[in-house]
Amino acid sequence: QVQLVESGGGLAQAGGSLRLSCAASGSFFSVRYMGWYRQAQGKQRESVAGISSGGITNYADPVKGRFTISRDNAKNTVYLQMNSLKPEDTAVYYCWLQDAGLANYWGKGTLVTVSS
Repeated sequence: QVQLVESGGGLAQAGGSLRLSCAASGSFFSVRYMGWYRQAQGKQRESVAGISSGGITNYADPVKGRFTISRDNAKNTVYLQMNSLKPEDTAVYYCWLQDAGLANYWGKGTLVTVSS
């Protein structure tokens, strides 16, 4: 059983910052990718940012320059530093992990609300 536990969501004002964390535990092959997706109300889930085991990162265009993803391989933990938040960043943020066996795992999500 694999568990991804997110933390750090909440309410922020536009222009503010939040930091999300996601810790993975359980039985899985070595981690290949970790990342974050988000789903706003009434919209499809979309990729936000990802990071490989080697530290290569990628970002969705709407968050480039504002969000930073990082990870601690020893702790199987991924972080998302979100700066210059905008109301359109409001969504449920989901942690994602893909292991070396290409199995995908998801967290339950953490709500981020940005007020204008």
